[in-house]
Amino acid sequence: MFLAMNRFRIARGQEDAFIAIWRERNSYLEQVPGFIHFHLLQGASTEEYTLFASHAEWESEDAFQAWTRSDAFRQAHANAGARRELYLGPPQLELFKSVL
Repeated sequence: MFLAMNRFRIARGQEDAFIAIWRERNSYLEQVPGFIHFHLLQGASTEEYTLFASHAEWESEDAFQAWTRSDAFRQAHANAGARRELYLGPPQLELFKSVL
């Protein structure tokens, strides 16, 4: 198993707009070999931002890497730069390999 997570710092008051973007977008993940599951998680809030994390589970790192080079990836991220006012900085990618 392999996990790919992105952490997002979303400006306070913009949480619903951020969730709507994720709810309404087509990720194309269901058609990608090796994809298992996806979650969008909401974390703690500060005075400035609310923390969110996208959490994608893959069969292997190779499956994840193949997706990042695919047309499905390009299509899913075509509008990734839109609505910059929602974000306080770029997302922080974190990758995890299963060891147990």
